[in-house]
Amino acid sequence: MATRWPWIESSLPVLGMVSAVVALAVNQIISKMVMSKGTSFYILSVYSNGLATLIVFPTAFLFHRSKRPPLSFPVLWRIFLLASFGCFAEIGSYAGINYSSPTLSTAMLILVPAFTYILAIIFRMEQVDFRSLSTIAKSLGTIVSISGAFIVTFYKGPAILNSPLTNGSFSQLYLPVTQNWILGGFLLACASFMTASWCILQAAILKIYPAEMIIVAFYCLFVTIQSSLITLIAERDLAALRIETTIGLFAVFYAAIINIAYRLYVTAWCIWKTGPFFVSLFKPLTIVIAIVIGVIFMKDVLYLGSLVGAVVLIFGFYAVIWGKAKERELTVGNESSGYRAPLLQDEV
Repeated sequence: MATRWPWIESSLPVLGMVSAVVALAVNQIISKMVMSKGTSFYILSVYSNGLATLIVFPTAFLFHRSKRPPLSFPVLWRIFLLASFGCFAEIGSYAGINYSSPTLSTAMLILVPAFTYILAIIFRMEQVDFRSLSTIAKSLGTIVSISGAFIVTFYKGPAILNSPLTNGSFSQLYLPVTQNWILGGFLLACASFMTASWCILQAAILKIYPAEMIIVAFYCLFVTIQSSLITLIAERDLAALRIETTIGLFAVFYAAIINIAYRLYVTAWCIWKTGPFFVSLFKPLTIVIAIVIGVIFMKDVLYLGSLVGAVVLIFGFYAVIWGKAKERELTVGNESSGYRAPLLQDEV
């Protein structure tokens, strides 16, 4: 069935990544609300990852109690390095939003698939043959989707849907008071590169240790340790360690359960099934999700640029998904074994 109907096999990773992107977009909105009330982004990272560790660790070992690959030191240090990428990407993203604006933060997500595609080609994780339709579709789809994300971010256009509560919109309520666009943009660009590197290294680890939940469990543990050390250095005021608001507690629980535990497992599984480039391409979709949430729940104004950019972005996704399905169909036809997305051919 996978050979005749590649779309059926491709649907689960697509649905999984869409749900992961929704989880990320909602977490960004909640985090911005909490930070606007004075909560430190360092504290959000420490507490959410710590709680996620308590949730994921017992679940992971119960899930893999019968079939668990041996956990060696080379695997652990790779997961520790993965946690370093994730920790700096997470804190860098929070800090970038704090120093610049949510608009710039969303725009920088456009860099993630570009960085990932370049790294995937360098490490031979993506098949590149410009004589094949699959490579052409993936390359053009990437360019189109990134162009759509740029349109959404930088072109406003006339308003299509006006809200009577425009003055109380999310974008106006939670825009940082002090903005340093140069520093914020630099931090967000670094976070995007770290996220792309995270996808590449995650694929390499899954090749030698195909136990997604164990990887996520140790990842959360190592991120908790690393972010705690960073917080102790950056936050000299012990009063900042307390979360006294209800929305702050909700943000920690949501981030731990949905944004970290659920999203990381789904992302790891999708990387194992499709490769890091396909997963990274969903990052700009956060822009569209944020627009939908803003219009429906936060009473934001829908502009023409947002609608046009979203349509262009969707066409780009369609092209890439078609290219991946075509690539999978050809791979299954040429090999007797089941398809696996090409991972690192050399160890990282």
